[in-house]
Amino acid sequence: MCPPVLPTINASLNASAGVFLILGGIAIKNKDRARHRVLMICAFCCSALFLCTYLYYHLSSRGISHYQGRGILRVIYFMVLGTHTPLAILIVPFIIMAIRHALRGEYEKHTRITRWLYPTWLYVSVTGVVVYLMLYIF
Repeated sequence: MCPPVLPTINASLNASAGVFLILGGIAIKNKDRARHRVLMICAFCCSALFLCTYLYYHLSSRGISHYQGRGILRVIYFMVLGTHTPLAILIVPFIIMAIRHALRGEYEKHTRITRWLYPTWLYVSVTGVVVYLMLYIF
């Protein structure tokens, strides 16, 4: 049986990834590559750990969580989930490519990917928390 605390841990990991992404964005705007690198590695680790715990939670005994809300909140929930889920899947290979380019010192290629990847990854992190709040809190 899967611990019921995992959804809260997952939301915390998504929120942490979002915070690290914002701080990493600030660091690179301030030309602090060393800090940017550390913060983006932290964001990646949070997202990777999230993926592991999310898959464990849903592949164990829990299965799919069904939204219980009604009316406009139900519409909003499915709009958020409908954008969050495909983007969460789509960004994984691009995160890996961005990291690979950065580690190789291919900063032009890294920047080309992260121009759209950064806001998308941030959106996925934030909407992951929103999905959690709508499922388990509201």
